[in-house]
Amino acid sequence: MQGTIKKLTDKNFGFISQEGSDQDLFFHANELDGVEFSALQEGDAVTFEVTDTPKGPAATQVKKA
Repeated sequence: MQGTIKKLTDKNFGFISQEGSDQDLFFHANELDGVEFSALQEGDAVTFEVTDTPKGPAATQVKKA
C-alpha cells in the first residue's frame, strides 16, 4: 500500500495517512525497512503492509517510496 507520513513523535513512532482511506495507521520504528526513523520527515511518501494488531491495524514493512 502507499501513503504519506502524517505525524512523527519523539518516541520512535508515527502515523501514516493511507491513500483512499480516512483512517491513519500507527507505525513503530521497529517496522521500518531500509530507512532510519531519524531520516523520515512528515510528508514523506512511503509504502507499507497493513497488519492487524490487538490495538487495531498498524503499518509494517514501512519503506520510503
